[in-house]
Amino acid sequence: MDLTIDLRQAIYALTDALDLVGVDEVGHGKRVGFMALECARTLSLDDEARDKLFHAALLHDCGVSSSRVHRHLVEELEWDKAEEHSLIGFDLLQHFPPLASLAPAIRYHHTRWETLKDMGVAEQDALFASVIFLVDRVDALVTPHYSKDLLMARHDIRRRIAALRHTLFAPQAVEAFMNASSAESFWLTLETPHLEHFLFDMEREHQPQPISFTELKQLARVFAHIVDAKSHFTVEHSDGVASLARYLGEKMGLPTERCEKLEVAGLLHDLGKLKVPDEILEKPAELDEQERSVMLRHSFESYQILRRIKGLEDIALWAAYHHEMPAGNGYPFHARAEVLGKEARIIAVADVFQALAQDRPYRKAMPRDRIVGILQKQADEGGLDRGIVALVAADAEQCWLRASHPPLRDGA
Repeated sequence: MDLTIDLRQAIYALTDALDLVGVDEVGHGKRVGFMALECARTLSLDDEARDKLFHAALLHDCGVSSSRVHRHLVEELEWDKAEEHSLIGFDLLQHFPPLASLAPAIRYHHTRWETLKDMGVAEQDALFASVIFLVDRVDALVTPHYSKDLLMARHDIRRRIAALRHTLFAPQAVEAFMNASSAESFWLTLETPHLEHFLFDMEREHQPQPISFTELKQLARVFAHIVDAKSHFTVEHSDGVASLARYLGEKMGLPTERCEKLEVAGLLHDLGKLKVPDEILEKPAELDEQERSVMLRHSFESYQILRRIKGLEDIALWAAYHHEMPAGNGYPFHARAEVLGKEARIIAVADVFQALAQDRPYRKAMPRDRIVGILQKQADEGGLDRGIVALVAADAEQCWLRASHPPLRDGA
């Protein structure tokens, strides 16, 4: 496929997704990225190294899916289980060549300097890990002061960071931070509207970094892993939806390019679920009205993340529409049959099938025949496409295998 994607745009989109994990406390990854870049400028790094530190800082929490874990990380200066998400992030990125160089800094971004300096880590990776650790902890210290007394709080935060030189943080990292943070503008840029302007300028001023469609699919699997790791009940959900959606597209005779995109849309359809608190996703009972209103946001959030990546406009819509219904009573757009293309309808059927084929906190996985019966009932009520459900019913065994045992593709 000829389609190429800008890696920078994909990184920013992934940062948007990761920031959802904070639920109400959003923007952590972006703030850490900004502060790391300001530190990089005082370190006199070349453009390539500066970009490397900036992107590693933006993605430093790619191993965090859980809102519970996020709360510990932003509320405690040193959490004894912080290294776990560093290892997960390292493992995710080291297998994706375009971002593999960021993996070592992410691996050690919660390692104390007094330990890290003797571990044999490459000098630049160790320094970058320490810078990210430092500004990550700065954001944890600053969070209570946003939109309140930020400039007043900065003096105490700077003193606390300076006192941790040689122990938590590398001396060079502390010096870079102290130089960068001496200006009031450093702190004021951390506030949401100013931070968004900073990121807009960064995206506009840099040259695109194209990646192939094959690499995009690999990156989509990284995204999917982050989402599905949020709960043990959703492990492999996105892979299963992607596999079944592609299979159904092929059965319906869609062109190969459309089937490839269907697979990517399946991998990315639930990105917005990162904003759903763990307690709701794992509730072993029916959701109440307030909890359901939180859940109703997730496909809209997926759309907002994906729409910013040039070239993924159709994929963004297919993902956004996976809870829409031909009768027009789905969510969040209430799109009717005339708006929903074949691809969106395929994703919707694949999503319901795969979810029913998996355990959930409130029920066990359902047998194949019962799944087909539920799909047919929903189709009769205008909730799913009749033709696609009929196709599933006629090939239920293969559909079940695709949904519950998705094959890996492209070595990803």
